[in-house]
Amino acid sequence: MTDFFPDDFDVTIDPAEPLFVISIASELVGLPIWTLRKLDEMGVVCARRRGKKTRCYSKEQMKKLTYIRYLLLERNVNISGIKVILEIEDKE
Repeated sequence: MTDFFPDDFDVTIDPAEPLFVISIASELVGLPIWTLRKLDEMGVVCARRRGKKTRCYSKEQMKKLTYIRYLLLERNVNISGIKVILEIEDKE
């Protein structure tokens, strides 16, 4: 297989490009799918749609979801509280 690619072959992926479908995002971040849907519904982390139904998350959003998981599970902040925290942090 290495014969097909040049030695300097590299793929650059934009961190804002939505790549991870909701099931993979859920598994990687450690949050249930219903939580990701709720976050999307409340406008906390809005997944981009591929087609009519498929939600996809970018690498940037995955980092944000990891922080949200910390707030939810470690700091016991509810989703409404997380939304406020993120809004405050965005203004700074």
